[in-house]
Amino acid sequence: MTPEETTRAYYDALRAGDPLARFFVESPSTVKVGISERLVGYAEVARGLREQTRTTEDWTVESHGLQTVERDGGAAVSDRVTMSWYDTEAFADREFETRWSGTLLSTDDGWAFAGLHVSAATEVDD
Repeated sequence: MTPEETTRAYYDALRAGDPLARFFVESPSTVKVGISERLVGYAEVARGLREQTRTTEDWTVESHGLQTVERDGGAAVSDRVTMSWYDTEAFADREFETRWSGTLLSTDDGWAFAGLHVSAATEVDD
């Protein structure tokens, strides 16, 4: 898979409620920053993703401009993504316009995120 295909597969897995840790490099330096958390190290990222999968359902993930660049065994990815889901603990629907940026590394199994940053977009006055 290419870095773009890996990112799209991650979106598909998120929608399907499938395990997500397999998309990350197994390293103590792996980082995932989400809308409300910062996870450092593969073990913490995997734990956080398991908890997210356990407490959410009915994901919608709509990409609006995925871009990737690949160089020397690494890749960068950026996207604007509309995300929504149902929070099963708060009994509430969530929806965000988000910005994604990340780095992927080529591994023996394909591409995996070494870092992923997702933030909620806000309107800015000019």
